[in-house]
Amino acid sequence: MNLKISLILLVLLSSSCHKPDEAKKETGLFYKSLSINGLSRKYAIYIPKDIENISLPIVFELHGGGITIEDMTGKSGHKTPYKLWTDIADTEKFIVVYPEGLNGTYGKPTWNDCRGDCVVSSDADDIQFIKELISKISSDYNINLNRIYASGTSNGGFMAQRLGIELNNEITAIASIAAAKAAVSECSSPNHPISILFMNGTDDNHMPFDGGYISNPPNPDHGSVLSTNETVDFWISFNQTDTTPIYSTFPDLDTTDGGIVEKYKYSNGIGNTEVVFYKINGGGHSAPSIKEQYSPLFEQFFNKQNHDIEITTEVWNFFKNKTK
Repeated sequence: MNLKISLILLVLLSSSCHKPDEAKKETGLFYKSLSINGLSRKYAIYIPKDIENISLPIVFELHGGGITIEDMTGKSGHKTPYKLWTDIADTEKFIVVYPEGLNGTYGKPTWNDCRGDCVVSSDADDIQFIKELISKISSDYNINLNRIYASGTSNGGFMAQRLGIELNNEITAIASIAAAKAAVSECSSPNHPISILFMNGTDDNHMPFDGGYISNPPNPDHGSVLSTNETVDFWISFNQTDTTPIYSTFPDLDTTDGGIVEKYKYSNGIGNTEVVFYKINGGGHSAPSIKEQYSPLFEQFFNKQNHDIEITTEVWNFFKNKTK
């Protein structure tokens, strides 16, 4: 009898010892928080299935100003192209992270990006937040530290550029959607070349394609930007890529969405870096999507959403072959 009891206790103890490992194998979408300097920072994380013995990349998807992580993942019930990251993650095997910024002056989540003349965003140390997230996730999962990517739209697109400048040693490539280079920048110049993708609409009524003050109507409180062409030219020069692009267009799947999408790819930069620019002709202040189309009411305020390409597919095609 004593022998049986001992065996039962051994099994129970053995089982309890493996609980942390079992927790790491949980898959799906989780909403979590991280304490940094006494502040609770929220994020959502998606873990795909069947990742045993795989070294996983991370894709950070950064929201626009005023958007929550529940909006990004679709939990709030709104249309969102960004939830499609999880489908790609299941197939390609990477972790998706949706961090949330702290509230700005309007009481909604924002990022402290490079715009030195913007006074409506929070002044949080968001670089430290992303660094802590990388460290936390790397301690919980088998992460490929040479393949960490950041994509963002609008305020998140500006923040992605800040990560590419100030967290250059950890971020492999970035995608900046509906955003440009800050005209008055509080960020230093980049230290090392980094591959970067831009995707901007020519009819963006909040982030002016030709440069100037942001918002509708233009508001100095939101800061100012260089033109999209000046922004792309800056990164072409900094990365020392080819100056003549590989040019292509996409099929016009929706003839009512404002225009076609043109792609300009500048390759052969230092360290094999690239600069890629998607020109969304007639596109407004939104991420293109075929599957997740915004409402007519949304387009009244932000102009046309392009329906010829899928943002997550295009950004992943850009990211997936980039490594440090």
